[in-house]
Amino acid sequence: MKIEDNHKHHGAALTQIVECRTFKAINVLEISGKHTAGAFIVNNDIAVYMKTDAVGPSKGRWPEFKFTFSAKNVREVDELIGRSNPQLKVFIVLVCWQAKEICVISGAQFDEMVVARTNANGGPEKNYQILVQVLGGKWFSVYMNTPHRRGLPLAQKKIPRRDFPKRIFEA
Repeated sequence: MKIEDNHKHHGAALTQIVECRTFKAINVLEISGKHTAGAFIVNNDIAVYMKTDAVGPSKGRWPEFKFTFSAKNVREVDELIGRSNPQLKVFIVLVCWQAKEICVISGAQFDEMVVARTNANGGPEKNYQILVQVLGGKWFSVYMNTPHRRGLPLAQKKIPRRDFPKRIFEA
């Protein structure tokens, strides 16, 4: 089997998951009956949806890692959040490859950002872009831009840099 770039990038996150003491099993996750690249089920109750920014941060005053979610990606995450299993915890894993950092947000945080952007835009979009700044110290800044207002964060979250992978295994 040929090695694809996402194997390398997702492998960094998967290795950290597997090294956790509470890890038991991991399998490919099917969404709508189809294999979805970067989607995995961990310990039978944790859904992990991975994205990678292998390009690196943007240039400028506030370098950002960009993660694009197509309408299909958003539907897939929505399906995971809406599954009938109330025990299923959903997480979005954002691999900032060049920074050698991994950011994790919950499915609810992801949904909150998409809803805020959709409402601010007056309707759905073809793509949604989550931006991650790797701040000095202990935090990531995770957000979407306000429509037609570059540099104005929308639904901004401060995420501890040490959250991954332990957060996915917590209650």
